[in-house]
Amino acid sequence: MADTSSIDGVQAMLAEQGYVCGRALATVVFLSLTLGRPLFLEGEAGVGKTEIAKALAAALGRRLIRLQCYEGLDATSAVYEWNFAAQMVAIRTAEAAGGAERGTLTSELFSDDYLIERPLLQAMRPDENGAPILLIDELDRTDAPFEAFLLEALSDFQVTIPEMGTVKAPEPPIVILTSNRTREVHDALKRRCLYHWVDYPGFEREMEILAARAPEAAENLSREVVAFVQKLRTEDLFKKPGVAETIDWAKCLLALDVITLSPETIADTLGAILKYQDDIAKLQGSEAKRILDEARASLPA
Repeated sequence: MADTSSIDGVQAMLAEQGYVCGRALATVVFLSLTLGRPLFLEGEAGVGKTEIAKALAAALGRRLIRLQCYEGLDATSAVYEWNFAAQMVAIRTAEAAGGAERGTLTSELFSDDYLIERPLLQAMRPDENGAPILLIDELDRTDAPFEAFLLEALSDFQVTIPEMGTVKAPEPPIVILTSNRTREVHDALKRRCLYHWVDYPGFEREMEILAARAPEAAENLSREVVAFVQKLRTEDLFKKPGVAETIDWAKCLLALDVITLSPETIADTLGAILKYQDDIAKLQGSEAKRILDEARASLPA
């Protein structure tokens, strides 16, 4: 049974799902669950913002509904749309059948039978397992008009469908919003939420995360991987590797039966931790060896 009655309980609950977090993040998650407030998580890509929603859904046994944001996303795309193809078939069928079918056609065309529910509307529907987890991912990719609409939707936890009326959530969903901070999100929306900046973890924390997500990795290899990635984040790179890349890299090295890091192995597997060619080019030649030597020197005895 998931324990959400205390900060320690929330931290342990997330750990059981393989999500290792510090007390500060566990505290804000606890407050979000207790007070019913949306949780706004901001930070670099790959630090675990999306994963916390997945871990919560698994721990609480709730449905996870994800709204992936993108440029040009509007309210209609996020709430609902009508199945126009099915509506046209119904219209043609009614025309062929004659007057008897036409009388009820208008009301039937705008009913649940022809309604395609998008994430926000799905999150307002009752669920026998309890209110779902609504993940609004990468909010910073959208624009101001959608933010304004979202502000209203999250205030009352209801949406309006002109042809059918207002749909109000019987129980507000657990809302988690994430942002990679490619732009600033409006203060009015942030004020509706509890806020937490998800930073890169320290060495010991990242070791715990790697142990939870790639337990088959030997401790010596894990220490070298984490130390190298942490040193890499101090370099002048276009995109610093996140925790997700640390985990991916460790799994790649395990698949190659690597026991300890070498400049050659690093060069062969850079695509697992760096996603831009300019960054990869910076680590060619002696650079990988320099960073590896510095990483090893920084390791605690």
